[in-house]
Amino acid sequence: MASRPELILASSSPRRLALLNQIGIEPERLLPADIDETPEKGELPRKLAMRLAETKAIAARRKAELAGFADNAVVLAADTVVSVGRRILPKAETMEEASQCLRLLSGRAHRVYTGLCLLNTSGQSRLRLVETRLRFKRLSPREIESYLASAEWRGKAGGYAIQGIAGCFVVKLSGSYHAVMGLPLYDTVALLSGEGYPVHFNWLNQASLSGV
Repeated sequence: MASRPELILASSSPRRLALLNQIGIEPERLLPADIDETPEKGELPRKLAMRLAETKAIAARRKAELAGFADNAVVLAADTVVSVGRRILPKAETMEEASQCLRLLSGRAHRVYTGLCLLNTSGQSRLRLVETRLRFKRLSPREIESYLASAEWRGKAGGYAIQGIAGCFVVKLSGSYHAVMGLPLYDTVALLSGEGYPVHFNWLNQASLSGV
C-alpha cells in the first residue's frame, strides 16, 4: 500500500498557510518559489495568474527533486492578480505604488484572479482559475492616507489586504473571499481530493482527540 503523499506548499505566505490550517491541512514542507512575476507583453490578468501559479509549482518541485523528497509529494502553488479592466495592478512594495492602486480602485469595480496549480506525484499539472469581482467604496484622501500609514498594503496585490483594515472598503463581493486572501478553499480541496490527497485525514484525527 502506497504511503500517504506529502504536501509541499510553494509559498512563504502566512495567509495561505493559515487558510490551509483552517481546513485541517498541514503541509509537510514549505518551499517558496522565487520567480520573476513580471507580466509578459500584452498578457491578460487571468493568464498571468495561471502562468505564475504553475511556474511557482514547477520551481518548488525542482527544489524538492534536488533535495530528494519529490517522489511521493504533491506541490500546491497559487498566485493572485488584481486588475481593473485589462490593467494589472502591482504587488505594492512602495507607498507610491500602494497610493496609486488605492486611488484607482476607489469607487470602482475590479477583479481578482487567483490561479491554482497542483503538481501530482508524477509531476503532472492540475490547474484552476478563480475569478472574484469586487467594488470599493469611494475612498477619501484621509482614508487613503491613514491606510497607507498602516503598512498593511506592503507586498499585497492591488495594494490592499481584504482580511485586514481594507475589508471595510468593500461594498460588494461576488465570488470567493478566500481567493482574494490568496487561496480559494473549495477549489484547493477539490484539486487535492482529485489527486487522492487525504484532505480529511486530520479531520478524523481531531474528532478522535476530542472524543467525538
